[in-house]
Amino acid sequence: MILSALAPFASDPTHSRGRLFAQAAAPTRNDYQRDRDRVIHSSAFRRLVYKTQVFLNHEGDLFRTRLTHSLEVAQLGRSLARSLGLHEDLVEAIALAHDLGHTPFGHAGQDALDACMRAHHAEDADGAHNDSPGFEHNLQSLRVVDTLERRYPSHDGLNLTFETREGILKHCSAANARRLEDLRPNDVGARFLDGTAPSLEAQLCNLADEIAYNAHDVDDGVRSGLIDFEQLQTVDLVAEHAAHTLRDHPQLSGRRLLAETIRRLLTAQVFDVLAHTQQAIQEAGIDSAKAVRMHGKTLVAFTPSMRARSIELKQFLFANLYRHEQVLDTTARARQVVADLFSIYVQDPTLMPEHYQRYTRPARAAADYIAGMTDRFAIQAHARLTGHHMFASAPGLHG
Repeated sequence: MILSALAPFASDPTHSRGRLFAQAAAPTRNDYQRDRDRVIHSSAFRRLVYKTQVFLNHEGDLFRTRLTHSLEVAQLGRSLARSLGLHEDLVEAIALAHDLGHTPFGHAGQDALDACMRAHHAEDADGAHNDSPGFEHNLQSLRVVDTLERRYPSHDGLNLTFETREGILKHCSAANARRLEDLRPNDVGARFLDGTAPSLEAQLCNLADEIAYNAHDVDDGVRSGLIDFEQLQTVDLVAEHAAHTLRDHPQLSGRRLLAETIRRLLTAQVFDVLAHTQQAIQEAGIDSAKAVRMHGKTLVAFTPSMRARSIELKQFLFANLYRHEQVLDTTARARQVVADLFSIYVQDPTLMPEHYQRYTRPARAAADYIAGMTDRFAIQAHARLTGHHMFASAPGLHG
């Protein structure tokens, strides 16, 4: 069923908790539309086109990047939101912004920067700073929209609404939540301490992210040749939809067979989420956005059966794609690039642009600078500063 109006439990921009810096309403756009537009026009969003999803950007033109991934999450999210009567513009804003803080080289870059920041934090004797001991891309995405983007004359950041910002911060440890609360009481860190839930739109984006990356990692994995379609059919969810596809189209093979199988897999997951979420909302007696928050539990979810099948697919991808020796070789070199750059910039901050040289903590400056790099820029910077070429090719230069 497709709803044509907002449900009573949807987020309403006219009842938003507002922005960090008050602004008058726009005459032609609601606040969530403005958030989406600000994200799209940000420098961080443009950089996503040259940031890794699984395969490094220079390894092939057709593999997903953080940008195409974010667009796929936004498309899935809007479709789900429309069927549930949730606010599509808010969902799109969150989806497009959720990976703005991701490092170059995907999770390999994040893991390397996290290790660097933790080691440096342990060596920091004064203990006076209020920074987290490691690096986490959800926190960094929030940092991008709150602080690092510089587009306005009177304040840093994009000045997004509370609802968009809370959706960007999908996960947060209690320690980091307390740090956020120390900086801004009763803000987006509070729910990780008081047990309340985020909006349904935020919950929806979190699940749309998972659905999207499972599906496109299957597609990219087969396209890369690192996994094959026969292997995939050891996974129940894939096998079921491959069998249904061949039953209806026995002549299909190759790319068309894979594409139709993935399309059906996505459709099945979307319908599962819709049915389960509608039932959960009804059973919990949710009749307002406030009731969603006070309920405290996640309402937008898979059925237990689909959750188990999704986990099986994740485990397959982890064992056969993410841990493939070719991927591991690439990620090991990527981690080295990030670690070397961090060490170089901390030791000599003058090698960074002037803005980062003004930081009081070189480690925080280095983390922000490196996290904002694209794969290509990081590879080129590392080669320039060390004389070592870690990758065979890195065309272009996009910082």
